[in-house]
Amino acid sequence: MTHLEKTSAAPRVRLEQRLPSYWRVTFNHPPLNIFGPESIPQLDEIIAALETDEKVKVVVFDSAVEGFLLTHYDFLAPLEDSTSIPPGPTGLQALPDMLVRLSRAPVVSIASIRGRATGVGSELALASDMRFASRERAILSQWEVGAGLVPGGGPMARLPRLVGRGRALEILLSADDICGELAERYGYVNRSLADAELDTFVDALAMRIASFDKQAIVDTKRLVDAASLPADSDIAPEWDAFVASLGRPAAQARIKTLMARGFHRPGDVENRLGHYVGQLGS
Repeated sequence: MTHLEKTSAAPRVRLEQRLPSYWRVTFNHPPLNIFGPESIPQLDEIIAALETDEKVKVVVFDSAVEGFLLTHYDFLAPLEDSTSIPPGPTGLQALPDMLVRLSRAPVVSIASIRGRATGVGSELALASDMRFASRERAILSQWEVGAGLVPGGGPMARLPRLVGRGRALEILLSADDICGELAERYGYVNRSLADAELDTFVDALAMRIASFDKQAIVDTKRLVDAASLPADSDIAPEWDAFVASLGRPAAQARIKTLMARGFHRPGDVENRLGHYVGQLGS
């Protein structure tokens, strides 16, 4: 077992090499797995390793935090901590850059969704090659519009390709929670499985893929990518729109109200974020 210590910051993204060909990446930032500028270099180093390691064939993303795969961006961190991070190798800003590179990496990426995949968590799942969800415990959400924000990690470009235009607009503009069963019906995830079966299924699939020839995997994924992935020019405006929306009075007022009700803290607001953003305009 190998764990990369990425930066001087506490490790929030843990890498386990179960086999040279099969890696697991576990988000571990209790209590809510909030994603922010301190997490970016940690995830970036892992994605760079996925791009360059000759043996790895499949990576699974999961969580060590009960109830949360990965949630929204960190609204308590100073904005300049995020905007000062230089663009990545694609020329995109750091978060969309990492997600684009994950989609194109010469490995198969699988999101194992138990708990909330909210905002950045949903965007990471969408950037992964496959998504499998706990039927009882998975919640996916692009909640941002309900708080006066524009999502910044690529869901407007990726969701319509998976679920169609109408359902993508429903997910984005309702800003509501989507359970695992509905996510499967819409095509938001590949499958929803009984929670007791999720880990076994994902591990067996990952082990099966890891047993195959890497060049066959890489060539097949590359050709599917050419037919299905959005261009960088489709992704780039989303982060700019997110940052611009943060400064608008409507968003600031709604985030302030959410904070007063318990946003960014363990409790009912984070557990039922879709419900609470639906109450902000009342």
